[in-house]
Amino acid sequence: MAVSPHAPAHELRLIEDTLVAGGRLTFGGEAVNWVIHVVHGSVTLNEQDYQDDMACLGQGVATLQAGVAGVTVWRFELARLGVTPVRADAECGRSRPKLTHLVTLPSGDLLMRNDSVAFPPAGCAYRHTHQGPGVRCLIEGGIRIDTEGMSTSYGPGGAWFESGPEPVFAQAAADRPSRFVRVMVLPAELLGKSSIRYVDPADRDKPKVQSYKSYAEGLITP
Repeated sequence: MAVSPHAPAHELRLIEDTLVAGGRLTFGGEAVNWVIHVVHGSVTLNEQDYQDDMACLGQGVATLQAGVAGVTVWRFELARLGVTPVRADAECGRSRPKLTHLVTLPSGDLLMRNDSVAFPPAGCAYRHTHQGPGVRCLIEGGIRIDTEGMSTSYGPGGAWFESGPEPVFAQAAADRPSRFVRVMVLPAELLGKSSIRYVDPADRDKPKVQSYKSYAEGLITP
């Protein structure tokens, strides 16, 4: 995959915002592309209502307002280096940074994608790569990620970064279903198409147990 860094440098980050009932949070900025994924509760964003397991993609400044029972969202941001992430005011809730990672973006036009990957008990994803960087966060179950010579296990709420070109093997928990939410930055020509490439050609034709759910994707200007 041909890659070239866009100038200035960028980072991908994941922040968990927990807002009290009616709490407001204005976030983002001119140099920020974002995805808001609702983990639990309800929220109004851009004059639209979102509930559990719904998401919205956008760019620039936006305001969240939690519903009558409050809300927890995962806020994924692609931002230029030096743009400070916004945090919730203590009276409205709290913001907890979960992961931040510098990224090398694919060359050319780009898209941002939010989807989820689900596994049955003991399911796996054979060694594979993607065509751009991304952040993942486990929403249920358990998973082991093998990459870059390391093996790391994650429980619900655990977040990790994948560069894209570096091969990854994923092994889900044996005793329960597992699912993670992810946001990736990909070449624009992949709009509506899969980004996965299997390292071993023999794995391409093997039955695949993972299933996908698409939430939001669109072209972006980093």
